[in-house]
Parts: sequence; C-alpha cells; structure tokens
Amino acid sequence: MKIALIRHGETRANRGGRYIGTTDEPLVSTDALRYSYPDCERIVVSPLRRCVETAKFIYPDRKLTVCSDLRECDFGDFENKSYEELKDNEYYKRWLESNGTLPFPNGESREEFETRCVRGFYNSLDGAENAAFVVHGGTIMAVMHALYGGFYEYRLRCGGMIRFEYDPVQKTAGEYIMEGNA
Repeated sequence: MKIALIRHGETRANRGGRYIGTTDEPLVSTDALRYSYPDCERIVVSPLRRCVETAKFIYPDRKLTVCSDLRECDFGDFENKSYEELKDNEYYKRWLESNGTLPFPNGESREEFETRCVRGFYNSLDGAENAAFVVHGGTIMAVMHALYGGFYEYRLRCGGMIRFEYDPVQKTAGEYIMEGNA
C-alpha cells in the first residue's frame, strides 16, 4: 500500500515559532500546500482544524476519516510559547539537553505521544491501496520513528510530505521520499 504523510499548512503559531500542539488554530495561508499530493482513496486526518482545513484544501469533496490518536503532542506548560519565552526556563533547558526525551511539564511524554500516534496510524490503515494522513509534524516524526528509527530527521516544513510503500502483512516499509524537509 502507498502512504503519504502530509504536514498541515501554516498557522499563526507556526509563523511565530511557537510550540503548538493542543491549541486548535486555523490555517492562515495555503501557500505552503504546493506539492503534488497523491490521489488517495483514504484520507485520514487529525481532528485539529489546521489538519482538517489542509485536507479539505488538498482533497476537496473527499470523505475524511478523523483519528484523534493522530493529534499533535500535548506540550503542557510549553504550549503556545516560543524559544525566546522559554529559553531561561530551567526545565526547558533540561528538556533541550535531553534531546526532547523528558516529558513536557503538565503535558505528554514522548513515549506516550509516540505510542498514541503509532496506534492511530496502524488502526487507520484499514486495507486501502493508498492513504494520505494529513497530520502534524510531531505525528509524522513519531510514525517514521516507529517504521525507520530516528526521530528529528523527519522534520517537515508546513505542507511537506513523506511518501513510502508499506506492507501491512509483513509490517515493513520501503524506501521513503521526503519533500519539504525543514
């Protein structure tokens, strides 16, 4: 089966370099949605507006399957804050030093987040020959980590996409193509 993992379009928080997870922001622009997105029979989206609006822009008049497990990480106390606002926070400094492995204060741990996203990905495959997942940057990194290892090397700009073939029987993924890496 062919899979496309697509990061949502740009929001105000994205433009401001803010950690935006649970905040339900709309798109401010569709300019980032400029790639040749594949035609897919199954379109799976995070329930957050930025993903739903992106999917409706790319795949108008198509049925969307909403999967709440694919929403972005809960950044807790870091939510909607920028590096500049957090750079003197001692816990933020430790979080950075840990390469993002410490849990967010009053938010999710990376392990909880990844487990939820991967569960949502597998539960959404549903036998389609090809599927597009219109989700968040963190969600894409979590799924790619489960399939290929690594984590931060799968960072995408808004509108970016990773495509690959996946064998649901063998649970293996072929080579991937990244478009719009950050």
